[in-house]
Amino acid sequence: QLQASGGGLVQAGGSLRLSCAASGRTFGSYAMAWFRQAPGKEREFVAAHSGNTHYADSVKGRFTISRDNVKNTLYLQMNSLKPEDTAVYYCAAKTGGSAYYSGEYEYWGQGTQVTISS
Repeated sequence: QLQASGGGLVQAGGSLRLSCAASGRTFGSYAMAWFRQAPGKEREFVAAHSGNTHYADSVKGRFTISRDNVKNTLYLQMNSLKPEDTAVYYCAAKTGGSAYYSGEYEYWGQGTQVTISS
C-alpha cells in the first residue's frame, strides 16, 4: 500500500527527491514518516509529517518532508547529501500523531536505496 521510489546514486553535495505513493486507502489523516537503515545499523527515524513536521538532528536543514494528500503521496527532498546518508529509505504511516519509534508505524513501503559517493 506504500510504494517508495526516487532513490539512486549521487555524489556528495547532490540532491535527490524520494516519493512514497499510497494506495488502497487514503492516508490524509495518517502521520507519515521516512526512516532509513544503513548496512549493519538499526533503522532510524529521518522525518515525519502529521501537519507539523519533525526531523532527526542529522538531517535538519538539509531534508524537507512534504505531502500531497490529493495525490496520496509523501515526499522527501534531500539536499547537501553526505556519504553518511547512504541507506535504504523507507516510508511509513500510522494512525494518530507522529512518532520517532519505528515500531509504532503500521504500514511500510518496500524501501528505496540511496547511495552517496564521496
